[in-house]
Amino acid sequence: MDKAETENKLAAARTRLILDKPFLGALALRLPMIAADPKWCQTAYTDARNLYYNPAYIDALSIEQTQFALANQALHCALLHFARRQNRNRFRWDIACDHAVNPLLVKDGLVPPPGTLVLDCFEGMTAEEIYPCIEENNSDEPEEEPQHEGDGSGEPKDEAGGQGDEKDDDAKGASRPRPLTQAEEESLAEQWQQRLAGAAQQAQQAGKLGGLLGRMVGELMQPRLPWRLLLARYMTQYARDDYSYMRPSRREGEMILPSLRSAEAEIMVVLDTSGSISEQEIVEFMSEINAIKGQLRARIVLHACDTELAKDGPWLFEPWEEFSLPREIYGGGGTDFRPAFEWVARQNRAPDLLLYFTDAQGEFPVCEPVFPVLWLVKGKSLVPWGQRIQLN
Repeated sequence: MDKAETENKLAAARTRLILDKPFLGALALRLPMIAADPKWCQTAYTDARNLYYNPAYIDALSIEQTQFALANQALHCALLHFARRQNRNRFRWDIACDHAVNPLLVKDGLVPPPGTLVLDCFEGMTAEEIYPCIEENNSDEPEEEPQHEGDGSGEPKDEAGGQGDEKDDDAKGASRPRPLTQAEEESLAEQWQQRLAGAAQQAQQAGKLGGLLGRMVGELMQPRLPWRLLLARYMTQYARDDYSYMRPSRREGEMILPSLRSAEAEIMVVLDTSGSISEQEIVEFMSEINAIKGQLRARIVLHACDTELAKDGPWLFEPWEEFSLPREIYGGGGTDFRPAFEWVARQNRAPDLLLYFTDAQGEFPVCEPVFPVLWLVKGKSLVPWGQRIQLN
């Protein structure tokens, strides 16, 4: 296959990726494709600026496998693998990055080329979580670290040991690209974050972003504000001090002026005692609630639940009382969120806000309640409704 045919094959694979997988296609479209010298590029490689490929490698792939190769490189860039390595071993980091990306692509229906690293045990894990699982004994690691399907965070050198240029030669292809400077790395990281957001928005509008890949993108798009700040913002939002323009009695005159009306807010707090939440984490959470409660006129109703409500609950705390952990809370079983909401339904009034401190791994009520619910979640699990705040 000559150069023109290889380029046409890559263009066709990218076009099909744009049509079939618009999220991945939009990302791949951001990487100019450059034929590389086979002496240093055995398969495909990206430095977050360009995508370098070995023509012989691309020629040996089917069009579906070529789509996978393009998506692999683009997703490494979108996940900022080139900027996240820090002081980690480059060889192990590249392997960890592939183990993080490849299961996402396989689950999304793409066909991996032969020899692609795909292990189900790493599904849903980040490269940082996978890295410690990669064997430290790299006896099979070559002297020059490979630029295979990895994230391109390496700093390749030319055959003479110096920094290469991105010049293209019809016979040999492009030499190794020079490494990113710190300023370039920061600028590219910002650009790829914007590209990720734009690609996700386009794919969501087309209804073609779901499954494991859609969930991963959703987590990346969540606000990165500290959970304490978010918690304070939402609790303050439901404070019930407000101005009223209700007509006064005739004794107060005919003019209608705004007056400040205050009412005591009732906030319900439910602790997940299934065993996945440590006592120290619960103490930190409750101290934060207590600090915010001091700024609001809020009455706190505390309950605890694993698969059933705590027998000693609920515990009531008036606005002037300190919000603290009861001396004993029994739990440690499974997780079921329904008992807490069923208990609320039996009361005379609904809370102004319900805060549920949990890992979100349990049985949810089918229907969303009429009152606002704020889930403070430890871990990566999602919630079907309500507002979710990431704790860690």
